[in-house]
Amino acid sequence: MPGGGQEPGSYYVGVDVGTGSVRAALVDQRGVLLAFADQPINQWEPQFNHHEQSSEDIWAACGVVTKNLRETCWDKAGHFFDLPDFLSWKATGVTARSLCSLVCKWTYSAEKGWDDSFWKLIGLEDFVADNYSKIGNQVLPPGASLGNGLTPEAARDLGLPAGIAVAASLIDAHAGGLGVIGADVRGHGLACEGQPVTSRLAVICGTSSCHMGISKDPIFVPGVWGPYFSAMVPGFWLNEGGQSVTGKLIDHVVQGHAAFPELQAKATARCQSVYAYLNSHLDLIKKARPVGFLTVDLHVWPDFHGNRSPLADLTLKGMVTGLKLSQDLDDLAILYLATVQAIAFGTRLIIEALEAAGHSLSTLFLCGGLSKNPLFVQMHADITGMPVVLSQEVESVLVGAAILGACASGDFASVQEAMSRMSKVGKVVFPRLEDKRYYDKKYQVFLKLVEHQKEYAAIMKGD
Repeated sequence: MPGGGQEPGSYYVGVDVGTGSVRAALVDQRGVLLAFADQPINQWEPQFNHHEQSSEDIWAACGVVTKNLRETCWDKAGHFFDLPDFLSWKATGVTARSLCSLVCKWTYSAEKGWDDSFWKLIGLEDFVADNYSKIGNQVLPPGASLGNGLTPEAARDLGLPAGIAVAASLIDAHAGGLGVIGADVRGHGLACEGQPVTSRLAVICGTSSCHMGISKDPIFVPGVWGPYFSAMVPGFWLNEGGQSVTGKLIDHVVQGHAAFPELQAKATARCQSVYAYLNSHLDLIKKARPVGFLTVDLHVWPDFHGNRSPLADLTLKGMVTGLKLSQDLDDLAILYLATVQAIAFGTRLIIEALEAAGHSLSTLFLCGGLSKNPLFVQMHADITGMPVVLSQEVESVLVGAAILGACASGDFASVQEAMSRMSKVGKVVFPRLEDKRYYDKKYQVFLKLVEHQKEYAAIMKGD
């Protein structure tokens, strides 16, 4: 949040190392120079016509000029907000931060608060000043009421009454988890009925996917973020797994295929999305076998954008084995299916890591754009062996955000009560257990793919 009347936007630092000095300028997107600083460079002449300079001295001078600029677009900043907290501040005028934002993104500890040594280590020790006032020294759990509610100015902007309650916020994926994980599941024949909410895993699946599991005590899971206390459901520790691209990967594979123009034309003629058309096309070509068996000799490793969980390896790449020379619509449909299965196998790998560390999970709760795709949902059920619960309301992130507001208003005694009352089960998809042996074998191949990829990388790095 820029101060001193400066408009928000992007700014750039240009550094020029000359013979006698280092100069730096702060430039905006219009090319206007907003600030300038310079610092002399030491020079030595050990003998006539011999000139020397120190690289270390030049680097130190670069530090001096850039710090001087920072003190000019940086020290004028009143506060630094994550987006949810900025919106809360605009709504209420209150600078309190959400525990969710600070714990998950800003290295804040719910137990110990800020760590002075971290900010000093990365050269941002000025954040420590004034009891961390610039990045937050009042931290509230999700759903806590902020100040006196909506300010008159914000009320005018939003078309709402002034003074209505505004809740401490959540990151969007965490709001999705909150919107689904507490639903009342009685009467659906699910193993999680009558069990603690810790037996449930929320999967928020869109452009990328997040896997939210909660526990009463902290559980450290290699390759999975957390544990974060009260970062999603107050009073519970959160572990957050994830896949860097899921919906984006499916789009990439389908749209990059030679048969995509044909697919688009046929889907448009039927007034269907390309994915609804692909799903129906798979049903046509599966013949007598279950649709998942079409990929018996086609396997995908889905980390086209690196692996977030549980391998935490950004160098990993995507892999496809079993390609043929043909590029017709059948091939596109089967490659699409194999990609969806690969994403589900990635979820299975994350679940295994969570359970190996101490989580006990029995049911998946899916939300997000991909949860509207019945093939994606069924593959997650079949491949993980767990039933999948879909919410009555597909926009679970918005329901989760509304749950926070309901709690802040005082209509519910706790977030947990609001979750159980406002989250509703829409549909339950059970795994086809008769296909378990097939998916177990494909999972073995899935794990071999990444094992082989690492072997290939080792070979190429060797002498």
